[in-house]
Amino acid sequence: MKIDIVSDVKSNLDKLKPILSEDKKDRMYKIINPDIENYVILGIKTSDIENEVRKIQNQYNPTFNQAKEIFKQLARANVEEYKFFAFFFLNRYKNQFDEKTPDLFRFEYFPFCHTWSTCDSCCIRVIGPFLAKKQNHQLAIKTIDSWSTDDLLWIKRASIVILLKIVMVHKDFDKDYVFSKIEEMLKYSTNNYIEKSIGWLLKTCSNIKPSLIFNYLMQNKDRLSRLILRYASEKLPEEKRTKVLMK
Repeated sequence: MKIDIVSDVKSNLDKLKPILSEDKKDRMYKIINPDIENYVILGIKTSDIENEVRKIQNQYNPTFNQAKEIFKQLARANVEEYKFFAFFFLNRYKNQFDEKTPDLFRFEYFPFCHTWSTCDSCCIRVIGPFLAKKQNHQLAIKTIDSWSTDDLLWIKRASIVILLKIVMVHKDFDKDYVFSKIEEMLKYSTNNYIEKSIGWLLKTCSNIKPSLIFNYLMQNKDRLSRLILRYASEKLPEEKRTKVLMK
């Protein structure tokens, strides 16, 4: 079954590949900016990938264990849309996720990430919502703390994106924990993708407690990069954003 499903997925997605001009292809690759050569982006709409996920599951109805094996194989392929299919497919079994699920993603998915889009979408759509459940609070803290110290860039970034997704879901956050994670990640902030994730986290928090985040940015703006400040202040009132960005 696994062989048949993986073959059908690849065949079906390849058929959905749009015909793009060279200019559109160039723009797409510049935006996604994969960190390896020979990475393939087909340009398929996310909604079309999700439709294929439903079709394949309805056709084959694999078990959760079978789905995990399919997930692992597709996650390893250096094709953007195959990776999207992998996590959308596994998410169909989210009711069977447990305390081992974060490790499944950490060791079988994120080491094979090569773009911010596959990293962030998986966190926002799948692993983040799972860890945001109230009963998974301790598992979420354990996951974020462990992932934030991983050697791999995309796992570090994933730890911050998971945290901001949890903030989104609960519409609240522990300021001491959030600020401690930012302090920890600032050690790696020479990387744009880490800086952007820090800024994105602060921006998400500013939607909930704008005064708190404004004060934090003002107190720390001399040691935060321009990129972090720009992202973090996007949702603040214009006059406050101007103050944050004023050096």
